[in-house]
Amino acid sequence: MARESTWVTSFKNAALATAASAAAGSALTNPTSTWYTGLRKPWFQPPPVAFPIVWTALYATTALGAAGVVTKLRNEGRHAEANTFEAAHRLNLALNAGWCGAFFRSHRLGFATLVAMALAASSADLARRAKEVSSADAAPFIVYAAWCSFATVLTRSIARLNRKG
Repeated sequence: MARESTWVTSFKNAALATAASAAAGSALTNPTSTWYTGLRKPWFQPPPVAFPIVWTALYATTALGAAGVVTKLRNEGRHAEANTFEAAHRLNLALNAGWCGAFFRSHRLGFATLVAMALAASSADLARRAKEVSSADAAPFIVYAAWCSFATVLTRSIARLNRKG
């Protein structure tokens, strides 16, 4: 049997990790809950339909970008860097799902803001790492970092608008 290409293996790994994060985050998220619908939201809150569209596109494109970065690193014999990038990507995905738990399940808006800040920083780090390897593969991470930064501002604004006392 022929050995699987490096890109296919890298994509399977990135896609599986991304799908697991998306499934966990989705299971933790309930935008129709009484709690969430009762929150005050800032004027710049996107319409509800935007979130699944944006997140699906970001998850798909960053999985492809991760596969490209890891493949290029492995093909250049830079296996330690490839492993480090994969670990950073998985940490980022865990932060992403963790935000859903902090915000939607725990209702801890201040803590969710801190998780969002960590997620934005992690996303910017992934973009930086990817850019050092491939501008094309970095592009989805740059967009992802921008969205995560926006999500941080949004989370912080919701926390401030709903502060008790």
